[in-house]
Amino acid sequence: MSSTPLVRIGTRGSRLALTQAGHMQVKIAAALGYGPGDAERVAPLVVITTTGDRVQDRRLLEIGGKALFTKEIEEAMLAGEIDCAIHSMKDVPIDRQPGLVLAAIPVREDPRDAFLSPHYANMDALPQGARLGTASLRRQTQTLYRRPDLNIVMVRGNVDTRLTKLEAGEADAMLLALAGLKRLGLAGAVRDILDPVVAPPAPGQGALAIETHERNAEADWVRALRDEPTTLTVAAERGALEALEGSCRTAIGAHGRLDGRRLTLIVEALTPDGHERFRREAERTLGAAPEAEARALGAELGEAIRAEGGDRLMLPGTPTSTEPQP
Repeated sequence: MSSTPLVRIGTRGSRLALTQAGHMQVKIAAALGYGPGDAERVAPLVVITTTGDRVQDRRLLEIGGKALFTKEIEEAMLAGEIDCAIHSMKDVPIDRQPGLVLAAIPVREDPRDAFLSPHYANMDALPQGARLGTASLRRQTQTLYRRPDLNIVMVRGNVDTRLTKLEAGEADAMLLALAGLKRLGLAGAVRDILDPVVAPPAPGQGALAIETHERNAEADWVRALRDEPTTLTVAAERGALEALEGSCRTAIGAHGRLDGRRLTLIVEALTPDGHERFRREAERTLGAAPEAEARALGAELGEAIRAEGGDRLMLPGTPTSTEPQP
């Protein structure tokens, strides 16, 4: 039996990234015809430290955007050091590196945001002037739109680091992606779950992306990992993101739901101060080209919001075409 790996998987080194990659490692091995005991041999994990991981003391928008979570991994794939990469879809830029494709989107975990607090049951229970921790501009603006009296505290780092900061009293409450907490077995820390209609999550939140070189995009093991409902809802959400030229300097939420072939999509964008919110919602029955049609619906709603909100949606001094996108 050959000991040569069949698929080398690139991943970040955080506990969440390794947990997500490990979950997909077993599925990739199965698609290749191997059991869990052979997963590390046939589909080993290759840990790659990204700029986004190294710089923890500043917001992503100050150092170049969420593309800094994928840049080094994509460079390793182009150099032939890995065969695929596992990303959190919400961290994947719209603009693709030439030669690389998002080849598969597996079944999505819960896309909603979670509310965590040592003392308060939900956001409405927070007292006036309470400190809410987040490094996400979207979560910040959605919170201020709902509760302008709250103080936003910038909290970056991996999930464990953020929870430690919450326990240490650096914030009274915190918002995190429910999907990551579930994957890490930390859902018991959640006090409340935000309604995705009231506060749409980041486009693609809760979904993973398997990125490969374009020559491997239709390999049998890749095709086996695709989930059509997730692919279609994420296509719609990212269509809105692209139309809004979304970056870490633009507060964008999107939530797609699929019922049979009927796609419902909610998209919103907020001004950086959280004072104004622009929303659109629409439904469409998908036909012969469902992914393209889903993306077009997202683009339609995103363009309508952009036409209404204009430059008010961007932080002052933000480039509108060259900013890395999440």
